[in-house]
Amino acid sequence: MPQLSVVGIAGPGDACYDWRRTKATFEKVAAEIPDVKLCISTNGLALPDHVDELARMNVDHVTITINMVDPQIGAKIYPWVFYNHRRYTGIEAAEILHKRQMLGLEMLAARGILVKVNSVMIPGVNDEHLIEVNRWVKERGAFLHNVMPLISDPAHGTYYGLTGQRAPRAIELKALQGRLEKGAKLMRHCRQCRADAVGLLGEDRGKEFTLDHIPDAVSYDERNREAYREVVARERGNHAAAKSEAIEMVKAAGPDGSLHVAVATKGGGRINEHFGHAKEFQIYEASPRGIAFVGHRKVEQYCRGGWGDDATLDGVIVALEGIDIVLCAKIGDCPKKRLADAGIRAVDSYTYEYIETAISMVYATEFGVDLLTGTA
Repeated sequence: MPQLSVVGIAGPGDACYDWRRTKATFEKVAAEIPDVKLCISTNGLALPDHVDELARMNVDHVTITINMVDPQIGAKIYPWVFYNHRRYTGIEAAEILHKRQMLGLEMLAARGILVKVNSVMIPGVNDEHLIEVNRWVKERGAFLHNVMPLISDPAHGTYYGLTGQRAPRAIELKALQGRLEKGAKLMRHCRQCRADAVGLLGEDRGKEFTLDHIPDAVSYDERNREAYREVVARERGNHAAAKSEAIEMVKAAGPDGSLHVAVATKGGGRINEHFGHAKEFQIYEASPRGIAFVGHRKVEQYCRGGWGDDATLDGVIVALEGIDIVLCAKIGDCPKKRLADAGIRAVDSYTYEYIETAISMVYATEFGVDLLTGTA
C-alpha cells in the first residue's frame, strides 16, 4: 500500500494500558517505514505514564476519548475504572478518569504533540455537557474536537444498546456542532472507523491484510511511495484550486438562501459513487458564507445484486432528513422519485466533477444566479 501515511493503534483494549505491545509495534514500524506518522487512541487513564516515551518515539498525534469533565455526569457513562491494581466505581471512578485525562492532555500539549479529543454525544446524558467539554479541552491545548454520535444498535451488545438509549439524530448532532464552532476546532470528517481498519477513509481494505494474507518477507519500496505521493500532491493541488474557486463564486453570487447537499463519493473529492451503492453521504452546506463541509451520514447500502430494497431506502430517506439535494454518479428512476416525494432532489449530471464545483453549479441553478457575475 504505497499511499500508507499513518499507522495508528486504537485497540483492541487501550493502547496505553497495553503499553509493552504498543511500544514494540511502533518501534518495528518506525524501523521499517521511517517516513510514516505514528498515532494512538486512548481513554487517557494510563496516558500520563507514557507521555515522555511517546515524545521520544516522535508520535505525531494522540486521540483521547473525553466524554465528560464533570464526574457526576461521568458516573452515568463509566460504571467503573481499573487503576493502580484496584477497581473504582461511581463518582470516584469518574473523578480519577477525569483527572488523568486532563493531566495527559496537558502533558502532551506541553511537549508539542498534537491532541485530538473524541467525544460521544449521548442524548439526555452528556449532549448539553459537551459544550463544557469543548471549552475545557481547548483551554488545555487540544487542536481538534471530534463530536460523534453514539452507536446504540442492540446488535453490538453495548450497555447503551441493550438499555434502549437512543442515538442522536443527524440534525441534533449538526445543531450541537454548530453551537461548538467558537470553541476548539471541530473535526467533521470522522467515519468512526474500527480499530482494525486499513486503507482510505470510506474504503476499508482490512480484509486484504489479515495474517494469512501477509507474506513472511515484506519489502519497502521507497521510490514507489515517493511516486505515489507526487500523484497525490498534484491531485490535491488541482482539487484545492477548484474548491477555492467554487467557494469564492458562491460567496459572490448574492442570494441569501442556503442549500444542504448530500454527496455520494468514493473519495478523492469527486462525485463518483452510485446512489444505490453508497454506505454514507458527505454533507455540505452552501450559503452566502461559501461551501462548508458539515459531516457524514451513514446509511445501509440500498442496492445489492442489481436490486433495491424498499425498506432500506426508507432508512436512507430518514437519514437524509433536512437535505435539499443529493449529488451522485448515478441513480435509478425509482429511488429518484421516492426522494422527490420526500422533498429531496437527486442530481446525477455531475459525475466525476469535484464536489465543491458541482455544488456551486447546483447553487446557481437553484437560486437563478450567474456565478461569474454574481447577479440574479
